[in-house]
Amino acid sequence: MRKRFLVFGVSCLLAAASVHGSPASWEKPQPVRTAAADAKDLIGRWDITVDVDGKPSPSWLEVKLSGTRTLVGYFVGITGSARPVAKVNFNNGKFSFTIPPQWEEGNQDFVIEGTLAGDGIEGTVVTSEGKKYNWKGVKAPLLKRTAAPVWGKPINLFNGKDLNGWRAVGAANQWIVKNGVLTSPHSGANLISDEKFNDFKLHVEFRYHKGSNSGVYLRGRYETQIEDSPKDAHPSSVLFSGIYGFLTPSEINAKGPDQWQSYDITLIGRMVTVVVNGKTVISNQEIPGITGGALDSNEGEAGPIYIQGDHGPIEFRKIVITPAK
Repeated sequence: MRKRFLVFGVSCLLAAASVHGSPASWEKPQPVRTAAADAKDLIGRWDITVDVDGKPSPSWLEVKLSGTRTLVGYFVGITGSARPVAKVNFNNGKFSFTIPPQWEEGNQDFVIEGTLAGDGIEGTVVTSEGKKYNWKGVKAPLLKRTAAPVWGKPINLFNGKDLNGWRAVGAANQWIVKNGVLTSPHSGANLISDEKFNDFKLHVEFRYHKGSNSGVYLRGRYETQIEDSPKDAHPSSVLFSGIYGFLTPSEINAKGPDQWQSYDITLIGRMVTVVVNGKTVISNQEIPGITGGALDSNEGEAGPIYIQGDHGPIEFRKIVITPAK
């Protein structure tokens, strides 16, 4: 009986091999087509410009590979902070994903669809309110510097007397100079410097009221958050001294409302260091892309210093920049 059973078993194996191939062939894994191979031209960071009823508005996208098959990412809309993208669907050069609303009105998810177009990408976005806009994107520059900067002379961007060298945008101008202090007594316009800069060291001294909120945008694109955050709050990229939505300070080294405080910010390419009231809280970290509320997404260009004035009262008594030559 054992001999018959053995012969019967071998016969079954040979029959299976004739249908499915030899046992050796079973051990060889079949090649798997990965998302990396199919979507290599989509993976990376993209500076996006959205056509909002004829007005160019900045946005940003990063697509990354998770494992071998799944594309994930981060998306920055016209407003708000960077939002995680759980999955980017990609097929035959076309991609799509959804994100929930953040600060925007409307309850439906944003739907972003796009396609590879030469060296860029383009597509549409349907907002949480159901409005549809076209957009185009280009690969974001690395902004990698090959040599240490040589610093020029410090420039006082605020002269302590008036708004010379600045322009107000976005709303009626509420900014005034009172007793040598640049003051925004209530929410209103944002303030943008006339001069533009690439790499620089920036020193600002500011004071906010309880519950207020502002920010300093570097090159008009990367917001360093000013907010009445409790000193014992767990650090977050959207709280005091964070690079909004991207970089988290090591601690909330804030003095609190109605106190003069200082930021010393060094920006070289994408690398930023933030010193708060004399203590380093972000040390030479990379800013991945623009933050919500940026003036544009042209990251390879020089840009102004831009002060947020539409989120509550804020005061500045010193704004000094030392540009790289």
